[in-house]
Amino acid sequence: MDIADEEADGTERAEHGAGDDDERSVPAGEWEREPHPPDSLRTFGAVVQALREHAGLSRAELAVRVRFSKHTVESVELGRRMPDEEFVERAEVALGNTGALRKAACHLTRGEAGLAAWFRRWARLERKAVSLCTYECRLVPGLLQSEAYARAVFDGTIPLRTDEEMETQFTARMKRQAMMKERPKVPFSFIIEEHVFRRRFGGAELMRELVDEVLERSAPRNVTLQVVPLEAGLHACLDGPVQILETPAGQRLCYSEGQRNGRLISDRKEVRLLCQRYDTLRSQALSPTESRALLERLRGEL
Repeated sequence: MDIADEEADGTERAEHGAGDDDERSVPAGEWEREPHPPDSLRTFGAVVQALREHAGLSRAELAVRVRFSKHTVESVELGRRMPDEEFVERAEVALGNTGALRKAACHLTRGEAGLAAWFRRWARLERKAVSLCTYECRLVPGLLQSEAYARAVFDGTIPLRTDEEMETQFTARMKRQAMMKERPKVPFSFIIEEHVFRRRFGGAELMRELVDEVLERSAPRNVTLQVVPLEAGLHACLDGPVQILETPAGQRLCYSEGQRNGRLISDRKEVRLLCQRYDTLRSQALSPTESRALLERLRGEL
């Protein structure tokens, strides 16, 4: 997913996010949209539009003054995009310097509570995907986590979260998980490193609960789980975790994640390479039957 658009905080993060446009080949401009624009974004956008019209400026003319594209101005006015600090400051000056935009910007919030900003657009794509592949080497994928495991992951996050924030994250995680049961005809493929299941996050009971949850969630016919055993050695996906999905229009997109960021990849050459790596890893990992046997054996050792 190599469409890198300006994100709300001014950094270049390639989030997905075509919303209703998911079923088409996604144009670059669509990646910057907010998933489900909250009222604060719509209200701020309406204020920008009102001030612009009062000043007798077109969107194109305001775009020149704030040094952003006309598309960005339109997206902000329609509440589809979180404006960054530079946009707010330049628009404030260009539209009368009343202080209204600076004050209004302090109350802006994003949509999709509980999801990291860089993940929201990918999460939205997931809900319409016709297939989803996931390779993980850090922790059990969110779609397969037990409740206790998910809470432990959030509890260990730095910076620390309040109880309310953690509950919001947990609710969002459970909502994502429901997608698997709601879409029984969509193929879900998971390839996970064995050491992920050997990393303790609690006592034996919690570990058994985690393995049971993974086995249950991977049992349906549309779900495939493969484990990369410790003895597999070097393999095709050593560069890190990756997710691959296919849109209803047949377009393949990828997502990779690191410390405090996520990257959506749509460049065809790069997507093709990541798909090749994933397909190769499938042949290097244990078969689904062998993988379930390994997890059952690990459970018995607890």
